[in-house]
Amino acid sequence: MSYKPDLRWSDVTPRQLFLNRRQLIAGAAAFAASPALAAGFSTDEAPNSLEDISSYNNYYEFGYDKSDPASYAGGLKTSPWSVVVDGLVDKPGTYDLGDLIAGQPIEERIYRFRCVEAWSMVVPWQGFQLSGLLNKLGVKPGAKYVAFETLVRPEEMPGQTGGSIEWPYREGLRLDEAMNPLTILATGLYDQPIPNQNGAPIRLVVPWKYGFKSIKAIVKISLTDQKPQTTWNMLQPNEYGFYANVNPTVDHPRWSQASERMIGAGLFGGRKDTLMFNGYGDEVAGLYSGMDLAQEY
Repeated sequence: MSYKPDLRWSDVTPRQLFLNRRQLIAGAAAFAASPALAAGFSTDEAPNSLEDISSYNNYYEFGYDKSDPASYAGGLKTSPWSVVVDGLVDKPGTYDLGDLIAGQPIEERIYRFRCVEAWSMVVPWQGFQLSGLLNKLGVKPGAKYVAFETLVRPEEMPGQTGGSIEWPYREGLRLDEAMNPLTILATGLYDQPIPNQNGAPIRLVVPWKYGFKSIKAIVKISLTDQKPQTTWNMLQPNEYGFYANVNPTVDHPRWSQASERMIGAGLFGGRKDTLMFNGYGDEVAGLYSGMDLAQEY
């Protein structure tokens, strides 16, 4: 059955039943979903269609064209799935995905998504706060950063067979960024599991940062006292900083960040001014008090 953007899965299946079925598929009967709690965090902007969100992606594990992920990600096997947790954490180990996230309350968060290439969309994620998972795992004193790694499976991710990127894809956050209530781990969008091309089965979403910070297909989470290496900063440090906060006053060396092209808005209504911190300044500006954001980009 083809998807129609104006028809949500929750219109034909009660949300609680849908989420319960998804949990069983993930092998996590104890993964108890709660009603959506998004009102205090979501934008009031209309989300893009599922077609927009799932057909226009940066996911270089599947190729460099925006259409490559949708074309080639279908063969990625996302079940079973496990995540390694290590470093400065009370409960290290290799966790089945369902066991890892069991008990985390599922919320819907409609977030602006801003790519460093100066395009944007609005995405209705379903997920849970990263802080809840970190509290469950137990963060040891001395931890200052959270590092993440993506799956390496070149037989299913053809983009990993060549190119200049050193796999796995790596990302990281400062601990206070990771604990901010805006930072979520997403397992769904539009009331269904995340499509492979959008980072199934679990990905990070940090809405005040450029999209490359929101790492996909997570297989490792590490707590550390050292700033972790991150893929784009390793590749081109003069263009891609560790923080990657959306900032219209700091241009990319090859293009302006002052405005953005809105995916799905058509040929003549498709640009708008970029907002500092992607519009989430009230929630996150205090994290960077005293920092020169033109230098710590």
